[in-house]
Amino acid sequence: MKKYLFSAILAAGISAVGLAQGLQRDVQYWRPYDQRGTNIFETGKQDTVAFEGVKVRVGGHFAQQLQNLSHENKATPVISNGVNVNQLIEIGAGSNLATANLNIDVEVMDGVRLNLITYLSSRHHQETWVKGGYLQFDKLPFLGNPEWFSKYLTLRVGHMEINYGDAHFRRTDNGNAMYNPFVGNYIMDAFTTEVGGDLTFQNNGFILVAGVTGGEIQGGITRPKDRALSWIGKVGYDKQLSDDLRLRVTGSIYTTSSSARNTLYGGDRAGSRYYLVMENTLATTNAQFTSGRINPGQTDNITATVINPFLKFKGLELFGNFETSKGRASNETKDRTWNQFGADLVYRFGMNENFYVAGRYNQVKGKLAGSGLDVTLDRTQIGGGWFISKNILAKVEYVVQNYDGFAANDIRNGGKFNGLMIEGVIGF
Repeated sequence: MKKYLFSAILAAGISAVGLAQGLQRDVQYWRPYDQRGTNIFETGKQDTVAFEGVKVRVGGHFAQQLQNLSHENKATPVISNGVNVNQLIEIGAGSNLATANLNIDVEVMDGVRLNLITYLSSRHHQETWVKGGYLQFDKLPFLGNPEWFSKYLTLRVGHMEINYGDAHFRRTDNGNAMYNPFVGNYIMDAFTTEVGGDLTFQNNGFILVAGVTGGEIQGGITRPKDRALSWIGKVGYDKQLSDDLRLRVTGSIYTTSSSARNTLYGGDRAGSRYYLVMENTLATTNAQFTSGRINPGQTDNITATVINPFLKFKGLELFGNFETSKGRASNETKDRTWNQFGADLVYRFGMNENFYVAGRYNQVKGKLAGSGLDVTLDRTQIGGGWFISKNILAKVEYVVQNYDGFAANDIRNGGKFNGLMIEGVIGF
């Protein structure tokens, strides 16, 4: 906690200095951390900010929730050391730990930007730790700024959030809940950070992405026979067809033949928003930090594909997520398949679309490791939000999630949680 307080004070001090010196300017080829970043996916190729030498931009994200959820199950008692590990912990109304990110962007050269994000406080780790950092090249000034690169290509290298699918552009990332119209992310949360690079081509709405990484959240040099590269690809089209109509459709793939511990669906070390749902009486908020999600456990080899349509007509938005993941863990001999469907409907209104109402349906089906049971989870979220300013967002959400097909001795058997979430977000 002392580390967290020190880091928070330090971040506030740095931000104050940055504001005083006029460092809170936009930077080149960058996604704003406030409301303006909503519905931005890959950063574009428009050079809208002049390079004036090395510049440092310090920003942050802060989020706080009030939670009032209840849960239930029908699992048979399982006694271990005198404790029924299938008895759900008692939960009710209260506040969750505030989460915070420190965002640093540096214009190193014309068209070359460094991004570094640090989690000051998160559900899983209360201490400060680095999410990742990367260099983004939209120009090559050290090679004479060839026009073919500056007009069409973006190169990223480092330890970074991989560009698989489009849902990761809309999800909550610890303290950064500014882009997510809901409080929670998808049940099967495709998000991880890996060491590698990707090259993006953009021209007249067409998008091509090719990437390669070490395939693991931290990388490593041991067990070389168990490790293989991960390959990432995306093809899509994103075009403002008229003043009122925007269409984006992408298809993505992530694949690796072997891994010591792949984390495509387990890479979020910050934690979920629904604290302690479907957890037993021994659970803690930081140890059981993925409450409400499910990880297919395909940690050895995996091939995942997803199609993401996005349509915006005036204030009405529709975002879809059609996903299939096939693979297995190292102790399994047969692949297992998981399927996920998600649909977000959002209507934004008011001046600068500063109000919105939203609904989401999310369903996941797959075969559990070990038992081989086919299970289904489904979640419905209904809510809305108010951008009090471009930097301040207030959200409210009602959520209900159901668990079906789990074994009688599994704590998730007959499981359900539901209730109200309220969240406040600051981003700058």
